[in-house]
Amino acid sequence: MIILIKLILAHLLGDFLFQPHQWVLEKAEKKLGSVKLYMHALIHGVLVMLIIWDINFWRPALIIMLSHGAIDGLKSIIQNEKNKRHLFFIDQVLHLGVIFIMWYFWQNISIPFESIFTEKRLLFLTGIITITTLASVAIKVLISRWATETGDEDEASLQSAGKYIGILERLFVLVFVLTGHWEAVGFLIAAKSVFRFGDLKESKDRKLTE
Repeated sequence: MIILIKLILAHLLGDFLFQPHQWVLEKAEKKLGSVKLYMHALIHGVLVMLIIWDINFWRPALIIMLSHGAIDGLKSIIQNEKNKRHLFFIDQVLHLGVIFIMWYFWQNISIPFESIFTEKRLLFLTGIITITTLASVAIKVLISRWATETGDEDEASLQSAGKYIGILERLFVLVFVLTGHWEAVGFLIAAKSVFRFGDLKESKDRKLTE
């Protein structure tokens, strides 16, 4: 496990501490023609070797370095203002996925899937999906008959704020119920009521309320 932690640390250092914002801008502008793209990938490879401190780890380090450059290069090609936020998370998942694979084969880990996917954990995961994604879609369908037909979004409201607030509320309630903190459910309802009083409920303050 210490190897995995070191690899994640190297990734965080390379992606967020040793990557100036100017490099990010240049990669987005020049794409594969950016020298900073290749310097950034090289830094990741060097950091992995320095933190692991084992010359025998050079092959996984090389794969991590090359894959990081390839992922960032592909990201720079397809990135635009609309998908920028989503690509950030996809980019990080891919990098961490490569790191996990390298750790898995280097350590020759045997993952006990039968003990991970127990009945209780699968039931909990099903509950999470139900009260987030499924509930949001179901509620949207149910109230669609009362929605405005203009198609114009309320400019006074944050984009998709109601959806995410509802997801968070249901997640909080589920966690409170599972942990036996029933009083917290009451606190959540009371706090929500407070924000709906007075000036905060006015349209001009809707973003602040959300």
